[in-house]
Amino acid sequence: MADIPDETRPLLSSADSPARLDQPDRSIEYDTLPETATYGRNLSWSSAYILVISRVIGSGIFATPGAIVKSVGSLGLALTVWVVGTILSACGLAVSLEYGCMLPRSGGDKVYLEFTYRRPRFLASTLIAVQAVLLGFTASNCIVFSKYTWFALRVQPSEAQSKILAVALLTVITIIHGCFMKTGIAIQNALGWVKIFLIMFMALSGIYVILSHRQADTVPTSVSADWHDLWKDSDWSWNTISTSLFKVFYSYAGLSNMNNVLNEVKDPVRTLKSVCQAALITSCCLYLLANVSYFLVVPIDEIKQSGELVAALFFERAFGPHLGRTILPLAIAVSAAGNVMVVTFALARVNQEIARQGFLPFSKTISSSKPFNSPFWGLIVHYIPSFLVITLPPQGGVYNFILDVEGYPGQMFALAVTAGLLLLRRQRPDLKRPFRAWLPAVWLRLVVCIALLAAPFFPPADWRGDVDFFYATYAIVGVGIILFGVLYWYVWTVLLPRWGGYTLEEEVEVLDDGTSITKLVHSYKG
Repeated sequence: MADIPDETRPLLSSADSPARLDQPDRSIEYDTLPETATYGRNLSWSSAYILVISRVIGSGIFATPGAIVKSVGSLGLALTVWVVGTILSACGLAVSLEYGCMLPRSGGDKVYLEFTYRRPRFLASTLIAVQAVLLGFTASNCIVFSKYTWFALRVQPSEAQSKILAVALLTVITIIHGCFMKTGIAIQNALGWVKIFLIMFMALSGIYVILSHRQADTVPTSVSADWHDLWKDSDWSWNTISTSLFKVFYSYAGLSNMNNVLNEVKDPVRTLKSVCQAALITSCCLYLLANVSYFLVVPIDEIKQSGELVAALFFERAFGPHLGRTILPLAIAVSAAGNVMVVTFALARVNQEIARQGFLPFSKTISSSKPFNSPFWGLIVHYIPSFLVITLPPQGGVYNFILDVEGYPGQMFALAVTAGLLLLRRQRPDLKRPFRAWLPAVWLRLVVCIALLAAPFFPPADWRGDVDFFYATYAIVGVGIILFGVLYWYVWTVLLPRWGGYTLEEEVEVLDDGTSITKLVHSYKG
């Protein structure tokens, strides 16, 4: 332990430390040590808070409430789904906090699953790589940005126009983060604060409208006629509730966003514990107030038909056709853009960490911080699936379908991470845990993951989902992606080595910019 800095000692057990920290070590046990990115620790407490809260408050609260009300049928059940989803998201956050403080490295679930599930060899890493490449996109917020921008401009866009604007946003943000990294951090910080003030304004304005009985110039404000009967037309089928919970989880998905970039955070363990809990409290209060504001001002029939534009209808009813239809929807579009920035920022780092482990083609190039001292090629890996998801599917219900497709495999990984935490507590009590999740919260998270994964086996009455086709399509696609990952792992790590008479071995290499990577090389027998 003589070579280990004092600030890292509390994170290690005596069996975990490598021989020397000045030599690159890519072993799994080394994940118990903090690691600094080659481009430094640029994220302060406030920057980390914005990274989390701006990821959390994205398109979800502006776009999903209408779809949730349409699915569950009543305002009372919709609010209940939001409350339950918030509690379950807090349980998931507790799991992420314990893992993040125990293994303070960039990569998030990639690090946690590799550390916990070491057999079968390379399976966890391969599944994470497949999930990151095929589902690591930010298409939903780009779509919301496009819809709200065209709405504010009073233009009824064609499908091509909507897609072009969404792709343009994705392209500009990729260039900013790839070529001007510190400028990108400054911009996303500014947009994050704008977003916080916007949703606070939204949450309070609905209450103000009702209390003052304000009438807009041309569009009257009205309280929903069904407010006295919150539970009318409720759909209690588990399949319907589960897809609604997926949308709430999507709205809280960014609570673990900081776990993906810990190599760039100053004082990562202490910052992680305080930032994530502050972001949870902030988003919970704002989300519930915003939903109440929607339900107070916009009639339930209009909410059900609003699609992704429920916030735009709210502003139009509350503030009239000029401010409510133009200025504030543009602000929501800016908020969605801020969300795209922080998601792109984090997922590019995840792609880079996967490449460092040798599980992406051209791993040396993607792992490097060249040519702009940023994870430029990780951004490109993120850009490609996002571009395809925006441009290839037809519009219509694609937004909600994307959320469901992301959510189902996400619950599989959440189940594996949560079960892994319980497994590590039993098998590795020697590991230092600066934060310990409340055990009942861990078990609740585990049970809910299983229940959500079982939801497609409980079909709704009409066998239709919330996107007007077969209700279990999202689950079929999600399971298909996981099975593809397993098949790819088997062919790559078992079948081909058996046929070729070699084994896959890991070698450490240091790139020109100082990044240490793992090369997977063929070792032939004899």
